[in-house]
Amino acid sequence: MVQEAAHGMNLFSYLADPANWVGPAGIWNLLLQHLFYTATSVAIAAAIAIPLGIFIGHTGHGSFLVIGVSNAARAIPTLGLLVLVVLLLGTGVGPIIGVLAVLALPPILTATATGINGADHEAVHASRALGMSAGQIVSKVEWPLALPLVISGLRSATLQVVATATVAAYSSGEGLGRLLITGNATRNYSEMFAGAFMVAALAIVLDILLGGLGWLASRHANPGRARRARPATPRDETISQPA
Repeated sequence: MVQEAAHGMNLFSYLADPANWVGPAGIWNLLLQHLFYTATSVAIAAAIAIPLGIFIGHTGHGSFLVIGVSNAARAIPTLGLLVLVVLLLGTGVGPIIGVLAVLALPPILTATATGINGADHEAVHASRALGMSAGQIVSKVEWPLALPLVISGLRSATLQVVATATVAAYSSGEGLGRLLITGNATRNYSEMFAGAFMVAALAIVLDILLGGLGWLASRHANPGRARRARPATPRDETISQPA
């Protein structure tokens, strides 16, 4: 038991040392780099996938693209794609963000197209009957109803990128994956544990934030307007008297 406790203390020793949190190779700087990779790649993927998903979901054209992209994403080996891009384009931030954006695109595209296509058809038909244009239908009816599912797609893409960005350190030497690589090279298991712990913590925090945002969007899209029926009282009843 004593040895197990000491081993646990040793695992947290890298995180517990304030000197490891500052400087260019410090945990804070690596965390910011990891966040930069994640936010930039997801933003690029969203800028492409959301408009395309809206078009596909609203018109019904190109649904085969969603299925094809989704299936292809499952077959792409992350490390193999990264190595291929690095060999073709060289190391650096740009190729890494490009790879991560490609991996983030399918869940956002699928969620957006599905959400727009699955919007309440009665509400869509009613908006058409009122004379709304296609743009108004999308912006005022379909998009608000699809937003919770779109956020779910962003959530899935973000968590995937957070995990995959760890591999990007093999190319750039930046991000939290650097702790895993350096720790493995020096057999410093406490440093490796610090990298894994920080990646897991970052994923949990982002998941909670995006989950809360999705919950708020869902409440806004489906406000609980139903009220429990109130028992009738004598004042509520109208007694008709015979003439």
